[in-house]
Amino acid sequence: MVELKFSAVKTNGTTVTGTINSETVKSGKNKISSMVEKYNLQKLVIAKKRNFIYKVKKNGKIVKGEQSAFSREEVVNAVTKLGYEVVSVNPKLFDFQIKPPKQEVLSFVKISAELLKQKLGYGEIMNLLVNDIKQKTLKETIRQINNELKKGTDSQVVYSRYESVLGKFTSYMLGLAAKSGNMTQIYEATAKFLERQMQFKKDLRSALITPIVTLFVLFLAVLFYVGYIFPETAKLFTKFNIELPPMTKATLDFSEFLIEYPIVITLILIIPPIILWRFSKTKKGKLLIDKWLLRIPIIGSLIHKTTIEVFCRVFYTLYTGAAESIEPIKIAAEAADNAYFEHQIKTVAIPLMLKKGVGLTDAFEATGVFTETALSRFHSAEETGTLKSTALQLANYYESETVFRLKNIVELVQVTIAMIIMIVMIGLTLISAETATISPKNPLMGR
Repeated sequence: MVELKFSAVKTNGTTVTGTINSETVKSGKNKISSMVEKYNLQKLVIAKKRNFIYKVKKNGKIVKGEQSAFSREEVVNAVTKLGYEVVSVNPKLFDFQIKPPKQEVLSFVKISAELLKQKLGYGEIMNLLVNDIKQKTLKETIRQINNELKKGTDSQVVYSRYESVLGKFTSYMLGLAAKSGNMTQIYEATAKFLERQMQFKKDLRSALITPIVTLFVLFLAVLFYVGYIFPETAKLFTKFNIELPPMTKATLDFSEFLIEYPIVITLILIIPPIILWRFSKTKKGKLLIDKWLLRIPIIGSLIHKTTIEVFCRVFYTLYTGAAESIEPIKIAAEAADNAYFEHQIKTVAIPLMLKKGVGLTDAFEATGVFTETALSRFHSAEETGTLKSTALQLANYYESETVFRLKNIVELVQVTIAMIIMIVMIGLTLISAETATISPKNPLMGR
């Protein structure tokens, strides 16, 4: 996320200034150009907010620091007003930010929630965290947020500027918390959401990475055996025109194919994953892949229920009443982190509720992304007016189920991998045994 400042002139000579937040400099400049054209303005200047390294002096003591600003003059004016003598102010040479690990963001939210429970003031909490956090990007982000909040800037506007650092959902929730009456609850809910999301991804990786690595190493070992070791042995027999048994002959034909077309085989193995990876980066690709993820055997059901769990947990946190359910539904769908799930909620459920007055349960059913259990619980809750508590119950239920099922899946995967290794080893043993039975014909027997 970048922040651009623009200055333009109206037809009557009045100067107009403002700032725009955008994902990239190019998209931000396009927004400004569209606005200039729409209101018939004359564009004067566009400046990007960047970091400056300053060195100042006061009472003979040198102080060094870093400040974000749109120009060098802004930094000079700011430190001069504080009574410092400017020694030097220069743009930061390598002005890029390393996104903080999600664990650091989670720690920031959890510590904030704990301190809020102890009734510490929000400004005091931010000051404590600025001094204690070590990760440079997160430390600078919190410091800037704290400074902007002290100036009276709307909290949601401030936090939205740092989506690229904190994450879209986290920024929205913390911005909402700062202007709500239940700040502690929202911080705790956000921490719970981040923790649950991280734990699920960690468990899923541990369930999949080890088997994938094991299969990959096994594949390389078999490839080495079939492509190098086996043909060196089998060709000794073909040299003497010895007839080979069927398995040995088929394996030798395959090894000769590998040796003859290595480039073609390498391209076949490498190009499809690259194409799939590039396709997944497009909007349509992400939509289709996320749809497929919900439907793959075993793991798909787990991902599906975890997606509903996250949706319900966020909906519970934001929901305040039936008349204000659209925005919580929209934000909860975005937090679910599944493009297909989010697309169905935004393009099917919400339009049905707004344009046709369809009830929440019927709208959810029309999306095709909710389980029968979830729909049944929402239907009962809608009739009894207990949507908020039901959403929390569903979230806790699916959390317990997915944690239990993931352990079972890990065990199942481990058994499956062991069986695959056993089958491959038996196959190689049979081929080797068959090869060992080959013997040249006795010349005397041919007479």
